[in-house]
Amino acid sequence: MSDLIEMDNTYVDRIQLRRRIMRDHEGDAIAANPIIKPAVNELYTWMMETYLPRRFPRVYQLTLAPGSLYPVLFNTATKETLSVAPPPTPVEALKILGGSIDCEFLLLLPTAEEGKYRLEGFVTCFPSGFNTRLKLGLNLAGIHGPVPGYAAKLEKSMDRFFAALPVGKVVKRANWSITTNRDLFVLSGNHGYESEADGVSGREDEEVDVEQCVVRCERQTLHRLPESKALVFAFKTYQYPLRHIKDEGSAEDLCEAIDGLPGGSTPKMAVYKRQVVWGEPVKAYLRS
Repeated sequence: MSDLIEMDNTYVDRIQLRRRIMRDHEGDAIAANPIIKPAVNELYTWMMETYLPRRFPRVYQLTLAPGSLYPVLFNTATKETLSVAPPPTPVEALKILGGSIDCEFLLLLPTAEEGKYRLEGFVTCFPSGFNTRLKLGLNLAGIHGPVPGYAAKLEKSMDRFFAALPVGKVVKRANWSITTNRDLFVLSGNHGYESEADGVSGREDEEVDVEQCVVRCERQTLHRLPESKALVFAFKTYQYPLRHIKDEGSAEDLCEAIDGLPGGSTPKMAVYKRQVVWGEPVKAYLRS
């Protein structure tokens, strides 16, 4: 099943994990304001009828329901049949998306204030140190408030970029950090904040188990839905144990990236990513 390998050979395990998280932490993993329902329905229909069966036709197959002329989507990996018509509520629709696709979805709508966008609905099973529910209803500045340098260097340009993004264009980016645990559902603890910088800085000697450390990366995309004009921010999370980085010969490259965090245009990013805690132990391990 080449499609499944291309998607991720851990797809089934991750889908099962996502469903457990949504069951046990539904209040934190999924939420939607009523205003986002048309956009969620649009995203759901496009994913089920168009994107999934065309992008991964061996995993997601459009077929007819028994005794019906209406199409359904059959998932050959999970052996489940999904309706291509969205369910009654946006939370239900997001739950199906989050339990069928190994990806997080955050939907934003323009506000009355020109150029500003607000988070109105989401499904995020693998947050890295933030609680998305606490960001529901916030604009971009509010969402990124803890990020060093955002207000001074990025807020205006990001607002303009989001407002100008046309239908049909997909923007992609990637980010990375190192976490001292392998948990995928993390509501807090993966970041250090300026208000507690002294406390974080004072923990350089905190014991770090490098065997549990991973490079955590996100492949992020942003695109606009054609009918509702909502913006869809999506990301998929990958984790790479440090031993894998060493084995592939990239240890020194990662060490240089770690050293570059405090020397970049936003030096406080080293505190935000907790590099002051894990930086030296991780580099020592990579170079050992």
